[in-house]
Amino acid sequence: MSYIGSKPADAVLETDDITDGVITTSKLADNSVTTAKTSYSDAPFRNIIINGDMSIAQRGTSATGLTNGSSGYHPIDRWRYVENGSTTSQFTMSQDNDVPTGQGFAKSLKMDCTTAQNPIGSSDAIYMEQKFEGQNLQYLKKGTSSAESLTVSFWVKSNKTGNFGIALYDNDNARIIGNIYTINSANTWEKKTVTFAGDTTGAFDNDNGHSLSVWFHLDAGADRKSADNTIWGASSSTKQAYGQTVNLADSTLNEWYITGVQLEAGTSSSDFEFLPVDVNLQRCQRYCYSEPSGQTYHAVMNGFINSSTLFMGVLNLPTSMRSTPSLTTTGNWQVFRSPSYSISAFSLSDNAVDNLNSVQIRATISGATAGNGAGIRNNNDATAKFILSSEL
Repeated sequence: MSYIGSKPADAVLETDDITDGVITTSKLADNSVTTAKTSYSDAPFRNIIINGDMSIAQRGTSATGLTNGSSGYHPIDRWRYVENGSTTSQFTMSQDNDVPTGQGFAKSLKMDCTTAQNPIGSSDAIYMEQKFEGQNLQYLKKGTSSAESLTVSFWVKSNKTGNFGIALYDNDNARIIGNIYTINSANTWEKKTVTFAGDTTGAFDNDNGHSLSVWFHLDAGADRKSADNTIWGASSSTKQAYGQTVNLADSTLNEWYITGVQLEAGTSSSDFEFLPVDVNLQRCQRYCYSEPSGQTYHAVMNGFINSSTLFMGVLNLPTSMRSTPSLTTTGNWQVFRSPSYSISAFSLSDNAVDNLNSVQIRATISGATAGNGAGIRNNNDATAKFILSSEL
């Protein structure tokens, strides 16, 4: 249909289709264009979770003996192991090849109980966590009347059936909401979907700090699950794991696997958003940058010998790190030239900024000749690690 001059105000938008010489006209559904514009289901990077397919493991593929005092980041990037209280149980966290069939996943996160405790203390809790920057969450409109609901979906498997607690924690405003998912069949991959209402109270800070967490509980003492957390409210340790019935720490036969974790705006889940491996790795490298291990004499960087006891060099990073990183090294390292010099200590300088793109590395050596060019590499040690961390 066409109009001469301006289109009448009450005209209905129509489309024409020519088939075998016959013109047919169909009306577009009311609000169809508006709905398409505001849908998150096909938006790129709709998954708030980073490394939800568990494919990136820069720190290694396994960490053993995790217990009270082991809270932190271990094998799989962006996934933090937490034990609160005085637990004595121990777990091995690993990247595993056991995945749901036909879903496109190659890796999962596995938790294996290696030292049992039954029950754990009343104020104790064990869970997996991922944290998020507030500046990445502004579109959720938290703290307003238009606050978005959030839906988490994932694949999970365990020998233990029953209820597991899952929660969202607002770190900026100390608020929490929780729910449960149920493993129905032992040793069977099951897909779970849990939706949380939007929170009209408390906006997220618009910065690179920790604003939101998602918690997947493996066990919780009586005091950690004594208060209802199914609507948004002030945070309390008693609301942390409401509804949790499973104790994954009660036997060394217990295992728990998870993969395909997606957290997105809205009240329904979409298909898991698979990213190219280079994109997924770069998103992880904002929080952790690790030079590859597994090769002897692997070179990390070039620089020069500033004095008989000091090597200096600049390491350019593949992406901007979130904030000032810390440096952790293990194994044997050397400043290499002819001759080479063993490194006794590392330090960072010129690194106290956000969105960092390079760092200056200093290495303590002895007996060197100032002014010579040189580099840093592991000293015949394929297990040596060189890790920069700016985790939340």
